Formats: sequence, structure tokens, C-alpha cells
Amino acid sequence: MNRLIVKYILLFAFSFLPSVAIIAQDNNKQVAEEFVEIGDEIYYVQKAPEQAKEMYIQAAQLDPNNIKANFMAGKTIVETVNKGEATPYFQQVYQLDADYRFDLLYSIARAYQYGLQFEDAIEYYNRYLEKLDQEKDYRGEDKIPANQVKRRVYECENGLEFVANARNFIIKNIGSSINSNGLDYAPVINADETMMIFTSRRKENNLNENVYDDNFAYEDIFISYKENGKWGSAKNIDEPVNTLYFESNLALSADGKQLYVYRDENNGDIYVSDQRSDGSWSEPEPVSDNINSSYSENSVTVSPDGQTLYFSSDRPGGFGGLDLYKCEKDRRDEWGKVTNLGETVNTPYDEDGVFIDFDGKTLYFSSRGRKGMGGYDIFKSVYKAEDDNWNDPVNLGYPINTPDDDIYFVSTKDGKRGYFSTIRNDGVGYLDIYMVEIPDQTEELANKLDKKSQKQPNEESELADRNIGQVDQQKSNSLQPVQLLLKVEDGANQQALDAQVSLKGGDKNETLTPQKVADGIYRFDIQNNQTVEYALAVEKPGYIYKSVKVSIPPMANKQQEFRKKIMLDPVAQVTTNYRMVLNFVYFDFNSAQLEDRSQAELNRLKNFLEENPGVQVEIAGHTDNIGPTTYNKALSQKRAQAIVNYLAKQGVAVERLSAQGYGESDPIASNDDEAEGRELNRRVEMRVLESRTIANQ
Repeated sequence: MNRLIVKYILLFAFSFLPSVAIIAQDNNKQVAEEFVEIGDEIYYVQKAPEQAKEMYIQAAQLDPNNIKANFMAGKTIVETVNKGEATPYFQQVYQLDADYRFDLLYSIARAYQYGLQFEDAIEYYNRYLEKLDQEKDYRGEDKIPANQVKRRVYECENGLEFVANARNFIIKNIGSSINSNGLDYAPVINADETMMIFTSRRKENNLNENVYDDNFAYEDIFISYKENGKWGSAKNIDEPVNTLYFESNLALSADGKQLYVYRDENNGDIYVSDQRSDGSWSEPEPVSDNINSSYSENSVTVSPDGQTLYFSSDRPGGFGGLDLYKCEKDRRDEWGKVTNLGETVNTPYDEDGVFIDFDGKTLYFSSRGRKGMGGYDIFKSVYKAEDDNWNDPVNLGYPINTPDDDIYFVSTKDGKRGYFSTIRNDGVGYLDIYMVEIPDQTEELANKLDKKSQKQPNEESELADRNIGQVDQQKSNSLQPVQLLLKVEDGANQQALDAQVSLKGGDKNETLTPQKVADGIYRFDIQNNQTVEYALAVEKPGYIYKSVKVSIPPMANKQQEFRKKIMLDPVAQVTTNYRMVLNFVYFDFNSAQLEDRSQAELNRLKNFLEENPGVQVEIAGHTDNIGPTTYNKALSQKRAQAIVNYLAKQGVAVERLSAQGYGESDPIASNDDEAEGRELNRRVEMRVLESRTIANQ
């Protein structure tokens, strides 16, 4: 038997001895360390946070001063269920060592938010924002950007409002006949509410006896029938709908005869299966090449008449992340052109879990953006045929929505009930399916709540609204911030890349931090009364940083949006003689004296060299052809040497640096023109001479 398993059994048995006996032991700290060791094995190797959580909690109870035990107890609680219970563990870490992790205050705030303690959460989020402001140069991986924290503050403000105006919903877990100790989600029902099909990652009755990398079973589709008003035990829908790998149900036609299925192929595509007369299901077939793409299609719903299909996808051309689209059948009864539902519905965040109601005009969906409490919140929007548009989506409010993920809402035909997936303290497992009884006047109450929130916005909410793209346009003559959308990609494979991004300049010469709207995509809302040139800096460990100039026009009455792509080159893949212009290094006129405004760029170069100790570089100075050749060469040499001297004073080893003045001998543009020629030739470059990483390739 594995040594760690034996130790686990002995320790687990030991943990159930009478508490007095345990307290009497002098080796409680040692036993706690053993529990932490087992927890680490379960969490990091076996990837089973629920089981690891129990080990960390045991360790923290045995030795309250064990910092790692407390932190990991809080971390694993947040990653599983009853997330609000993480608060005392994170607080204990803070009492023992306030600097244990840079984002510790943020972790405390998140636990408070999950526990619906929104005022406490806001307090700790603000304390974390103060820390960010005080330690602007910190670059560790445990740094949470300010824009993300401000979004959390906004969610907590919404939470205070929604809980104070709690809706008259009755929400019930539909029980163990359907829910398991795994993940159960995405319920769909037929029109008479006698059949439910859903997705489960349970081990019992799964076609694949193995588990996936996250220690959960593969997705399989299950089916349950209602008899005498109760849902019967769910059964695997079996082959050919299910395979050994990932399948998830997405939608059911109103008559229950067509099942739309997600298959983990081609990054995720939509298939459809027909129910045969004997109750079995046909081999799923792709719906249409117009709908399926090389990108992910995650959820789908079909109108009652079967003529319109709504789905989510992360294909290009959307507003960010997953967007909602629709497709209608043409005269040949084939799926036609796909169209985006537009910015009334979609945001820069993810929209998913779409469902079109039996009336054919009420759309339910979940969003990580807009006016939410955290995670996915469920919204609804009604189609207005008169102007071919959707009403502004309304949050269904608390207690349907919580700070955790609430998604995959479907309604019954009579509108009296709904089913959705959520994580609650009374759950059977992780993600469970719940039923909500919807009282009359739901729409009236929702509209009343929505109007109230629009009439009485506070300053923070207005700021957050701007950050997520919901700009107030009530005054058509007001000036709108200019939006700069930045996409960061890996230069080697063109994959989206999360990075440290900043923009400096403007009327106040301030540094702006962006709103992250999706993986590798950032947005700046910029307010200036004149055209301003900004310094855009993009940095990430393991990559050569980029800093470029971006010219932003003044605000106008209409929204202006500009898009830019930055590709970062991996250090491990650059070749020798790789060159990069240092765009924001400035010298006094006709001098080698560095201007103070060069410091930010030089510090970025210093940080890059510190993070990559195997890299040796040449600082190359260049001039235009105005003036004597010998003078230009000497000036370029002095300027290159001034940068080397600065870096050396900052602690960069001199042997890794060299200075070379090239004068006018290496132009990159014609010297016949100033703006498009000579100005570009007057530059300083960093050139990679050698890297142990490169040399070893």
C-alpha cells in the first residue's frame, strides 16, 4: 500500500481521537504538518480539492498557528462549496503574517463576498486597492489588477441592493434522484415538464470509468422522467449520444423530440439527435457549418417553432469573451446567416447558458458582466419586434442570483417554475440543479427594481458601469470617453496572452490601468479634451516587453473605439541580433544627458534584464544624417553609454552590457523627411547579443 495512503489512514483515525487527548499531545504541530503534506499530495498531484480541504482544515484545527494550513484551508473552501466559510482561515493567516501573500486582503474580501457580507468585502477590497497604490512596482503572480478589484466592489454594491430587495422566489434543490456528489447542470425540459435531460460529471453509471485531469468524471448526458409529480432516478442516456469523453446536452425542442448536444470536437461544436419511435436517440449530427466554427460554441436554445437557434460562441467579431448569436432557417429549411445579438445583450465579458422561452420572445441567459453580484448572474431580455431589438437585460435578482455562478436557467411553459444550475450550501454535490417557483408579477417587480437602480446610481456604480461598457447616453450631447481595445498575443503561436498593461500620458500625465475584458484583451476608457500621445507598455515574465506610442483623439459626443494588437516575443525563441527600439528614452538637445521622463522605459529594460539573467545586450545609438558624420557617431556612442551607465547603477552586471554608437550609418527610414524619416532614425535600440537560452537551442 502507498506510504502516503497509510499515513493518511493513520492520521485520519488519529484525528477522531478525543480532543482532550489530542490537545495533550506535544506533537500537534508535527501532526498538523503531516496533514498539510497529505493535503498537498491530494491537491497538487491527485487534483482533488474537496478531499484536500478536509486535510487542511484538520491541520488548521490542530495547529491554528500553521500559516499554510490556514491559507490552503481557505483556498480549497473557495474552490469547492460553502465558500463564505473560508473567511476565518484567511483572517487567521492575516493575523499571523499580513504579508504572507500579496493578494491576501483580496482573498479575505472574496470570502466575505461569497458569504454575502458585502460591506466587509468592500472594506477589504478597498484596503487591497490602497496596497496596490502603495506598491505599484510589485509584479508577482499573486497581484490582482485594480480594475478587477473595482469590478468586485461594484458587484458587492449590487449585492447590497439585491439582497435588500430580495425577491419572493422559492428555491429548492430537486434532490438526489437527479443531483449527485459530482457536478450536475444544464437542465432542459419538454413542454409538459415530464422529461428532464441534463449533464453530469458523476462517476456512477458514467460510460468512462476513468476521470479527467481535474479528478471529476467525464461529461455524460442523463435523463429523468417525472412520475406522480416527482422526478425519477436519472439514468445515462447512453450511446450513441454519449461517448467515452465529453458530451453535454444543450437544448431540447419544445416537443422533446430533438436533443441538441455539445461535443468537445473542433474546439466545441453543436450536434443534434432525434428521438426514435422506440424512445432511443439517433447518432448526433452537426447542425450546420454556418453555426459551427473553428471556435467554441458553448450553449444553444431553439425557438418553439424550431425556426430560430440562439447560441454562444467566442468566435471573432464579438464584443468580448463568449457572445450570444442567432441563426434562422431559410426557405429551404436550412440554417442561414449567423448574426450577433448586439451590444444590448452582449458585453466584453462572457454571456452563456442561453434559453428562449416558450413565448418565443423572452430570452434568459447568464453573464459575468453588467449589473451582477459576482460569477455568472441570470438575466432576461424581451425582444421588441417593432424596432427589431432587445430590451435592456434585467437581473433576476436575489435569491436566484448569488456571488457564485448561477447559470443555465430554463422556464416551464406556464412560466410558474424554472430550473437552473447553481452552487448552494444545501447542495447534494458541487454544482446542483435547483427548481425555482416564480410568483406572479415577476416581470413587474423586476422592472421596478431595475428602474430603481437606474434612478439612484452612486458614484462607484457609475464608474464600474463605464468600466464594463455601459456608458450612460441619456444626455446625447455629453462627451463620451474614447475606448482603446488592446489585444495581447504570444508572438510565437498567436494565442491570447495575459500581461501587465499600462498607458501613461493624457492631460494629467497619469498612468491608466485597463479593464480586462477577456483573456489577453484589455480596454482603456480615456478622457481627454485634446489629442494626446500615450506610452503603452506591455510586460510579461518570459517575454520581451513592448512599449509603443499610441495617439488618442479627444472625447466626442459619440463613442469612439480604437483597436490595437501587441505581440510579445518569447525570450526563449528570439534569435541573436533581435532588435527593439526604446521608444521612450529621451536626451537633452544635442546632449547625452538623459531626461527624467526616460526613467520609466529604462526601468522596464532593467526589470527585463533582471528577469532574464542569461541575456546579454548591446545598447545601440543612432542618429539622422544632419551634421558631421564623426560628430553624429560620437554623440550616438555617448548616448548609448549613458544608458549602459544607468543600468549598471541600477545593479545590472556590466559584463552583460555593451554600448555602440552607429551614428547615421544604419537608418531605418529616409533622411529626406523629418516626421517620417529623420525622427525615426534618431533612436536608441536594444539588441540581443547572446542568451544562454538561445545558445542552448
